[in-house]
Formats: sequence, C-alpha cells, structure tokens
Amino acid sequence: MTTPIVRRSTNQTSQSKEPRRSNSQPLGTRRLVAWLAEISLVVTSGLVPFGIGAYTNTRSELNRVPLNPVLIATERTIARPLALPVSYGTRNVAWTTNFLWTLALLAPLTLSGWQLYLLAKTGSTTPKRWFGVRVVSDRGTPPGLAAVLVREGIGRWTLPVSIAYILWRNSFAFPNLGIFTALTALVMLGEAMGFKGQKRRRSLHDTIAGTYTIDANKPFSPPTDSNNRRGQQEWVDGDEEAAIASIVITPESEHSSNLWRRMRQNPSLTLFAVALLSMVSVLGTLVATQVYIQTQQNYRESNRGNKQQFLALVEKLKPNATSSQFERRNAILALGTINSPQAIQYLADVLVKETDPVLVDTTQQALASAGLQAIPDLKRMNQFLYGDLDSAQNNPQEQEVRQGRLHINQKAINKILAVYNGQTNGLDLNRVQLGQSGSGEKSYFNLVLDKIDLWGINFKFANLNQASFKGSRFRGPGEDGRWDTYDDWTADLSGASIKQANFTDANLSRVLMVKTDLSRSTLNRANLSSARLVGANLSSTQLVGADLRGAVLENVSLTGADLGDAKLNEADLYGARLGRAIAIGTQLSDANLTKTDWQGADLSGADLDRANLSNANLSETRLSTANLRSANLQNANLRNADLSLADLRGANLAGADFQGVILSSAKQDLNDQFVQTPQIGSESAVIKGVDFGQVKNLDPNHLAYICTQGGNHPRCP
Repeated sequence: MTTPIVRRSTNQTSQSKEPRRSNSQPLGTRRLVAWLAEISLVVTSGLVPFGIGAYTNTRSELNRVPLNPVLIATERTIARPLALPVSYGTRNVAWTTNFLWTLALLAPLTLSGWQLYLLAKTGSTTPKRWFGVRVVSDRGTPPGLAAVLVREGIGRWTLPVSIAYILWRNSFAFPNLGIFTALTALVMLGEAMGFKGQKRRRSLHDTIAGTYTIDANKPFSPPTDSNNRRGQQEWVDGDEEAAIASIVITPESEHSSNLWRRMRQNPSLTLFAVALLSMVSVLGTLVATQVYIQTQQNYRESNRGNKQQFLALVEKLKPNATSSQFERRNAILALGTINSPQAIQYLADVLVKETDPVLVDTTQQALASAGLQAIPDLKRMNQFLYGDLDSAQNNPQEQEVRQGRLHINQKAINKILAVYNGQTNGLDLNRVQLGQSGSGEKSYFNLVLDKIDLWGINFKFANLNQASFKGSRFRGPGEDGRWDTYDDWTADLSGASIKQANFTDANLSRVLMVKTDLSRSTLNRANLSSARLVGANLSSTQLVGADLRGAVLENVSLTGADLGDAKLNEADLYGARLGRAIAIGTQLSDANLTKTDWQGADLSGADLDRANLSNANLSETRLSTANLRSANLQNANLRNADLSLADLRGANLAGADFQGVILSSAKQDLNDQFVQTPQIGSESAVIKGVDFGQVKNLDPNHLAYICTQGGNHPRCP
C-alpha cells in the first residue's frame, strides 16, 4: 500500500500571491484573442522593418550593395512551395535596406523563440498573460520545452498548414494565396475547437502534447479519465497554500498484444504466413533480376546493332567510296534516325565539311530529325568555327570559306530551334555564335525565330546580333501550366550581345538580361515587366509602348532611347543614364529614378506621380505638362528645364536647382525684371500650394510667377 504524499507546489504558491484579474469573457474567446495577439506581434515584428526597408530602398540616395545571400535563399525557399515568382540573380539595395530586411527575418524568429520559452517555463506567453490564459501539463505544472515544441510545432502549425496546403495545391484555387490563407485559418480554427465527443473538450494540439489550456485565475482540476491517471498527481486549491496529492494506485500488469497472442495460439498459421512471405520475396527478387538482365541485354544488342549500322553507313560516305549521290543522301538521312551519339557527332562534322549543296541540305534535315540532342555537338562545332575565323584574317578567301561553314552550322541550329518550338526548356546555348559575325558581303546569316517559344534557354554571353524575335516568348508557364509561379521557364540572356535585334511584341517578362547589350534594338510593345536589366546597354533602343512595369533597370544606359508611351510604373532605374531620351507620355509613376541622368531628354506629358527623382539630373529637359504630383525632387538639378504647365502639387522641391527654369508657357523677355502679372482669378492649379521655400537659384521672374499663381515662398506678399 502506498502512502499519499503531500507537496507544496512552488509554482502555484507563487501564483497565489499575485493579484488575480477578473475577466468576464469566456475562456474560449480569450484563448482566440490571445492567439491572434501572438500572431500579430510576430507578424508586426517582421512587417515593420520590412516596410521601412522597402521605403528606404526607393527613397534612399545611398550607394547600393548586393542583397544578403541569406535573404535570397529564404526568398527562394518560401517561393517554391507557394508557387511565387522569384527574381533570380543578386539584387542591389541600399545598405540600410539590407540591414532592415535581415532584421525583418530575424526579429520574428527571435520573438517566437522567446514566447515559446515563456510558454514552456511559465505556461503563458505575454499575450496569454494579458488575457488570463495558461497552459499546463496534466499535473498542473508548466508544460516544459518538449511538450511546447510538440504542441506548437506539430499540433498547432505543421498538421493544419499541411492539410490546408494539400487541399489548396490540388484544387482550382491554386496558386491564389488569399484562398490558401483563408483555408489555413479555417483548418486551424477547426483544430483549435477540438472534438465534441470529448468529455473535457480540448484542441488537437493540446491532445497531442498532453497539455491543457485553462483559466489562469482558477485552480486546475486534474483529468479524471482513468487512462490519464498517474501514480502521483498534484493540484492546488486556489484559496489554500498547500497542495494535496491523491495517489491512485493502478496495479501493474503485463498484457501481450493481440497479434502475438494469436501467433502463439496458431503456430501452424504463423508458419504458413512466414513461408508464403518468403516465397513471394524470393520470386519477386528472381523476376526483378531477370527483367534487369533482359533489359541490359536488349540495350547492349541495340547499341551493337546501331554501331554496326553506323559503320556501314559511314563506309558509304567516305571520299573514296563509289556510292552515288542518291545513296549518300539516303545514308545521311539514315544516320539521323540512329539513336547514337556517334551518328550525331559525325553529322555535325560532315555538315561543315561537305561542299555539295544537296548533301549539305540533306545533312541539315538529318540533324533536324535527330532533334534537340544534336544541339550540343552543333554548339561545339559552332564555337570552334567562330574561333577559327581569327586564324584566317590575313587570307580573305580562306576566311570567306570558313565564314560559309559557320553560316551552315548557324542555319542548322536555327532550323532545330524553329522545328522544336516550345520544347527548349533547359537548353544550353551559352556563348553560341548566332549573330552576324562579318560585314558587307561576308554577313551571310540572320537568325530568324519569329513567334517561337524560346523559354528556358540559356543564352548567356551568346552572340545574337541582328536576330529577329518578333512575337517570340522567352518565358513559359512551367510544368504546372500557370503563369507567375516558381517553376516558370525563363530564358537567361545575361551578358549576351543582341545589337540591332528585333523584339517587337516579344514576351521577355521576368527574363534575366543583366549587362546585356541591346543597343539600337527594337523592343516596341515588348513585355519586359519585372525583367532584370541591371547594367544593360539600351542606348538608342526603340521601346515605344513597351511594358517595363516593375522592371529592374539599375545603372542601365538608355541614352537616346525612345520610351514614348512606355509603361515604367514602379520600375527601378537607380543611377540610369537617359540623356537625350524621348519619353513623351511615358508612365513613370512610383518609379525609383534616384540619381538618374535625363540631361536633354524630352519628358513632355510624362506621368511622374510619386516618382523619386532625388539627386536626378534634369537639366535642359522638357517637362511641359508633365505630372509631377507628390514627386520627390529633392536636390534635383533642373537647370534650364522646361516646367511650363507641369503639375507640381505635393512635390518635394527642397534643394532643387531652378536656375533658368521655365515655369510659364507664355513667351517672356528675360531682360524684364518681372513677368506680367496675370489677372486676378487666373491662378494656375499646377503650382498652387507648392512650397518653393527651399528651392535654389530662383530669380525675380520665378518669384513673380510663383507668388501670382498660388505657390508658397517666404518672399511672397
């Protein structure tokens, strides 16, 4: 017989000395509100520094630094399961943004860890303490770290989110994140409500962890269920200092499992089951071994047959062979049907060595039949031929011969890409030479791939000069068939030379074009939304009506480019060079134009609403009728700019240089001391209420116009 043990619960005793808070709300309501408060605290700790960092990045004048690799890895890890699009490559951000975004990642993790520690050691997080909610074990003590990790990590988050994710991923709602969030909230709410059939209704995460969520201002009543009784249990009456433990003795007994009992009662049946299982295992092993052996034998025989066929066909194509042209053509076509790397390599070599035009065309046809598997050998030969041109610079005749061979190779690659439209994802064509490499009569080849799906091709550092890609698509929906998800097939054109190419109506959305040379190319009406063009050369490029919304154009050269009616909303053009650019009617609202150089550009009628033009060089630019409402023109250089009828309401003009700026559309005599004062009631709405107090180099003409048109300046009467 066991003697009951009486213990003093230090945890409960200390709590009994604290003043108790009265709360009239039901425990379920307080639990829900406390949980929402916990989530809000964690989310806010991340969103606040993230938002400040994003704002700083668009408004900062500081030098840019590469984004923290930890942030890049985190972004891609989150983006993959949620099917979010990802900006590949290393982004440049302000150093303050880098710090704040790193803080936005670490702060929620730190706060969550601290709250879990409090929950394990005291039974309450900070919000739970506010609302009088406590989590205890079945003995009335704090749950401990292991139970908390099971309760929160598995029960509360992993199981509900996994169930919601599986339902969302396999439903019509994918990839709508709003529906996934709502579905997750419903599953988590259902999990928290528990099951109606329980005598003491508990949430699933409490049941899994063996914990109870109770009112912190009331004594804990231990479970009476016989399955949860222990050898020693303690609970505390809230009005007494001592805790009286009642011991319920349960005799220990050993119980064999039902399966083991049946096996002992039926030894013959057990022996039969073991024998049957052994026979199945042995037969399965024998069958699998035989299938493997037969497969390998068939593979060897197929290779042997292909090799013999290859050797026989090669004999017919030897220079000393007596085969007729018809037989040679048939042999070449037959080589294209052999599933052999040797045959493709041989055809790639024959293509540039053959002099008979008929056989050259036949070889191209054979390589096209071989398909995309011929590309690696054609690429190898392409690079060899291009490098071989330099060795014949002093011999024009020999150089022209080699140029012709390169042209034949390029034409074969062109044909395969056109025939296998949309099947090119993952194709490696980096450093391939598919552009014009000669001049004048030696320029034999023009790559033409109009209205072709070229998504997922690696064109890094390739030569695609003067190519035509009208209406072609460089990004595909990926395996899931949905656009703007993680698995989108996106081409990489970084470092490529694509001078004077034609991309009219092409889809280059989200495509990588870091340091790509697109000078004098035509990209009218092209879709370049969210594309990455960091350091690219777009000098004298035609971008009329192009969609560049959200594109990253840091340090890009757009000197002399035509951006008429282009959409550059929310684009990042930090440090871009746009001298003499034509941007009539261009949409640049919310764009980051910090430190951009627009000298001599035409921005007439452009929409620069809320754009950041701090430290920008706008000298000698035309900004007549432009929308500059709420734009940041702090420290901008506006010398000799035409701002006639430009809407400056709400703009920040602190430190802007207005020397020689034209504010009125009317012709003025610069020798006059003051402009003619407009009639009363004819105030211009475009500068009414604008603060010119900190603008530099305002002359008397400017002051007269500002004061008479409703602007604000300390020298206005």
